[in-house]
Amino acid sequence: MYFRNRAEAGRLLAKKLIKYKGQPVTIMALSPGAVIVGAQIAMHLHASMAMLLTEGVYLPGEFDALAGLSSEGTYTYNNMLTAGQIEEMVGEYNQYIEQQRIEKRHRLNLLLGRNGEINRDTLRRHAVVVVSDGLPNGFSIDVASDFLDTIAIGKLIIACPIASVPSVDRMHLLADEICCLSVIDNYIETNHYYDENTIPDISGALKVMNNIVQNWHKS
Repeated sequence: MYFRNRAEAGRLLAKKLIKYKGQPVTIMALSPGAVIVGAQIAMHLHASMAMLLTEGVYLPGEFDALAGLSSEGTYTYNNMLTAGQIEEMVGEYNQYIEQQRIEKRHRLNLLLGRNGEINRDTLRRHAVVVVSDGLPNGFSIDVASDFLDTIAIGKLIIACPIASVPSVDRMHLLADEICCLSVIDNYIETNHYYDENTIPDISGALKVMNNIVQNWHKS
């Protein structure tokens, strides 16, 4: 399935989630691209928005991340690795990993600043819709789930226009409800599934989220 742009994909997801309109709901986007998708859902459901970013921690010569650090400080190991593999890597590269964590945390703080901090009161006892613009794997939703485990949310919903088969399997394990428009057997890369790929920078994404309430009337 292909989409003209991320806004179109967001409107299609919003139609499937319209039953939550007027309820205590918060949209949590996982990237600036996901903000464009999530903004459409937030406008239609009259919901607030937040953004949770992730920085991967990579070991030298490795293609897949060992772990992910969220912008809220939670740290999640890649579920594709066994406990034995993680223990071996951490033992061998402990100092390097700690340095990576410090650098990634600093980078996330610089990117988001105080304006990007998530108000946990907007998540507590709410239905939280975690939104991605595309999921080639389930790593980012693992990070999001670990963060949300620190908060007493009401319900976890994962929404995305496109996802790989392994991602959908992971969603079924983590979420109370999933909303996915298209499951891809051979996932290429997220931009491939959109005709237009205009994505804001972090500052632009924060502005989109801050303007959500003013745009409720447009839904």
